[in-house]
Amino acid sequence: MHGLMMQRPLLISQILEFAAGNYPDQEIVSRTTEGPIHRYTYPELAQRTRKLANALTKLGATEEDRIGTIAWNTYRHLEVYYASSGMGAICHTMNPRLPAEQFIYIINHAKDKFIFVDLTFLPLMEKLHEHFPDVEGYIVMTDEEHMPQTDLPRVYCYETLIKDEPDQFNWPEFDENTASSLCYTSGTTGNPKGVLYSHRSNVLHALFALTVSGLPLDERSTILPVVPMFHVNAWGTPYFGLIAGTKLVFPGPALDGESVANLIEDEKVTDAWGVPTVWLGLLGYMKKAGKKFSTLERTLIGGSAVPKSMIENFRDNFGVEAIQGWGMTEMSPLGTVATPRPSQRGGDWNEELRLRASQGRLVFGVEMKIVDAEGKELPHDGESQGELLVRGNAVISGYYENPEATEKAIDKDGWFHTGDVSVITPDGFMEIVDRVKDVIKSGGEWISSIDLENEAIAHPGLAEAAVIGVRHEKWQERPLLVAVKNEDADVTREDVLKFLEERVAKWWLPDDVVFVDELPHGATGKLQKAKLRDDFKDYKLPTE
Repeated sequence: MHGLMMQRPLLISQILEFAAGNYPDQEIVSRTTEGPIHRYTYPELAQRTRKLANALTKLGATEEDRIGTIAWNTYRHLEVYYASSGMGAICHTMNPRLPAEQFIYIINHAKDKFIFVDLTFLPLMEKLHEHFPDVEGYIVMTDEEHMPQTDLPRVYCYETLIKDEPDQFNWPEFDENTASSLCYTSGTTGNPKGVLYSHRSNVLHALFALTVSGLPLDERSTILPVVPMFHVNAWGTPYFGLIAGTKLVFPGPALDGESVANLIEDEKVTDAWGVPTVWLGLLGYMKKAGKKFSTLERTLIGGSAVPKSMIENFRDNFGVEAIQGWGMTEMSPLGTVATPRPSQRGGDWNEELRLRASQGRLVFGVEMKIVDAEGKELPHDGESQGELLVRGNAVISGYYENPEATEKAIDKDGWFHTGDVSVITPDGFMEIVDRVKDVIKSGGEWISSIDLENEAIAHPGLAEAAVIGVRHEKWQERPLLVAVKNEDADVTREDVLKFLEERVAKWWLPDDVVFVDELPHGATGKLQKAKLRDDFKDYKLPTE
């Protein structure tokens, strides 16, 4: 017997109209690519989004067409999010920092019909556009005053395009499982894989995010999504932010520590979401300038493991709660959030810190388990290590037009294989020990590169650290620590090794320490371990 309830589809356009009607005075603030700060209200967002939907319809965009974006976090990018998905097309957000061959691949694989491009990335499109035979037009995201001369064919100015369009649009109603947005994983080997989200998955993911304990988000909140909007829907902030009625503050292209700090203070930001590399820059600037935060209460950190030292720096020096979140592009992305329970707060700080440095406990709508190499499920005892598998309402069932990758990632029972080696405690906290491909296998034992990195970064002379396995004739692999010094720090290899002696098992100690000017990162802030392994593939350890 079915319940007698209305079957109304969950659609992204509903979020926009709900927010405009329910929070008429709430602001959206953007630092623009042109420079000045732009601000308007939720109703003005809805009006301009409808105008854009009308303009896209007039250009010939239809349902299921892919609408590409190469853009920073700004109000115009937000309008494209809602206009393209709302009219039934697919918003394809692209990572502009991918290698050229991968960038060309994803545009042609997606078959983008129109591409919205910020001024910053116009030279990139001018250089590559001859490789995109299916693209019918390019919309430059600026106004007439700042519209540059360009060699791009079939080019339009954003503000001119929408200027005379009506501010009403009849949002179509369709199946909630209709595709809404597309994001390609930024893999280090092979071509990126497309993750195709639906209206249902994005709406549910937004609602799930608002249930996370310890993340109180409502009309009193001001969220700064530093995580780029070209990466997995900016972790859902454009959707759940509007549902909750938060003030949204977009940083545009200025992501240096000083710019982010000034925006936080000027706009009274309470919650900031981003990757560790951004926060390293912010913390470095705040320390150097001798400043404190007056309104910032929490920062959600994801993209890579968060060092304990960063959590303590935010807490001890600035009174800010640093919360680690974990997820994947394939999960929309939130999977777990490291918020200790009330009973786990305010006691032994070392124990609380251990929980906060883990990946945390499940977000509603996600299931997880760990399995051994034979696929046998392992107990959640806090000790057993195995590959982490997940499934849920906002987890992929397959990659976009890539059956080979789908077959490798999804098993017969519908579980997605994450590639993470993890442990799960009896009370539900999950900790990633390492990526399957990053774990160091030394003499038949496993060494966690993540744990080593977290201990190393606690050294006051180090700004960043990465650990990779290097070939060793006797032990198969041994750890090599590659580190970036803090500015003006006088630290040696011996200093780092002595520091680690008191923190890790003797057989975990790196066989060598190499200092570099910078570590390789992807556009989302993740360390590119594959690049490091390639750079040091012929490195001769002193112990061999």
